[in-house]
Amino acid sequence: MYKRIMVAVDESFMTSQVMQAAIELAKAGGARLAICHAIDETILAQREMAMMLPNSVGKTEARMRLGAQGFLGRLANEAQAAGIEAEIRLVESEQKHVSDMLIDAASEWQADLVVVGTHGRRGIERFFVGSVADRLVRKGHTSLLLVRGEEGDE
Repeated sequence: MYKRIMVAVDESFMTSQVMQAAIELAKAGGARLAICHAIDETILAQREMAMMLPNSVGKTEARMRLGAQGFLGRLANEAQAAGIEAEIRLVESEQKHVSDMLIDAASEWQADLVVVGTHGRRGIERFFVGSVADRLVRKGHTSLLLVRGEEGDE
């Protein structure tokens, strides 16, 4: 059974489903839970953006961090209310893709399972938007549980 479960959340319509799956697994196996959120700062790091908004980039990053901390804190409280030992992990990078940040976080925390939602995108939308879950399947080394969302759940 899994003893260290990392759940990756992104403030989407999938968050409650992903958290529910992770909490149920943690309860069933007596596992610890790390609730992880990745802040993608790549757009803020682009030279053109930094030149156009030199004073705003730092403030934007701080606001993103503060919002993410509050979001993660609420989810940790939810897990703890269900009797699960939970901690939060906020990862961020100006160079790495979200999937790479999550892979690194899972490795550092020594997770034996990562739980992540998949938004159910298809066709051209998936091509342009990309898929963190797809990259985790291809590049990750930790067992992975995909909680599937359906189109229209948004």
